[in-house]
Amino acid sequence: MTLPVLWQTGLLLAASNVFMTFAWYAHLKNLSDRPWWIAALVSWGIALFEYMLQVPANRIGASELSLAQLKIMQEVITLAIFVPFVVFYMQQPLKLDYLWAALCILGAVYFIFRS
Repeated sequence: MTLPVLWQTGLLLAASNVFMTFAWYAHLKNLSDRPWWIAALVSWGIALFEYMLQVPANRIGASELSLAQLKIMQEVITLAIFVPFVVFYMQQPLKLDYLWAALCILGAVYFIFRS
């Protein structure tokens, strides 16, 4: 049984986004006492895994979705991954602004995916 393209794309993009979120932001917590170039090298190493998932996700998704739909899908996934990362991993407070941002992105989803 093969998953539908939308699910394959979404799952791969979600996994890739976990890696990219750590590559972009985890060094602020874990490597803040190291020189920036060490953080950059570690981030590049993590980002390699992100690209190994993101490139196939976009290729699979492009078979049925427009580029705009792929991009908005990525943004929705980014927010869905980023908020728990900020709250649980970076231990920052949950803000009501995340809800407002999600509602704005929901509007973008509507306009990009409507027929």
